[in-house]
Amino acid sequence: MPKHTTPDHAKLDRVVAEARRHSNEREATYRERALKLFPWICGRCGREFAGERLRELTVHHKDHNHDNNPPDGSNWELLCLYCHDNEHSRLLEETKNFCPGTRQARPGNRNNQSSTATHNPFADLQALLKKKS
Repeated sequence: MPKHTTPDHAKLDRVVAEARRHSNEREATYRERALKLFPWICGRCGREFAGERLRELTVHHKDHNHDNNPPDGSNWELLCLYCHDNEHSRLLEETKNFCPGTRQARPGNRNNQSSTATHNPFADLQALLKKKS
């Protein structure tokens, strides 16, 4: 199917391509700095990386702000691809369980429920047995 490019689509394609290029350039700079600052070990699972496998080691922003790149690397940690994905999955799950802006658990959230049962199905059993006798 031929791709239709109107002037608006062409402009949008250029904007997206430029944004990707900037993102890749920014990532390359902080990644190179992080690899110079820290040992090539995943901060979670402790696996070591070298050679071709070094590409599996990613820079994780502790505050999740990719624009916060202090020269001392205090906002970074090196994580392997798997631990990095796990970290972001945990963040998504955590934010899903809270009401926006309140940081309070949503009603009915499994993490918010008490671990002890509150319903007693036999509470009135004695009275019912006496009534039938």
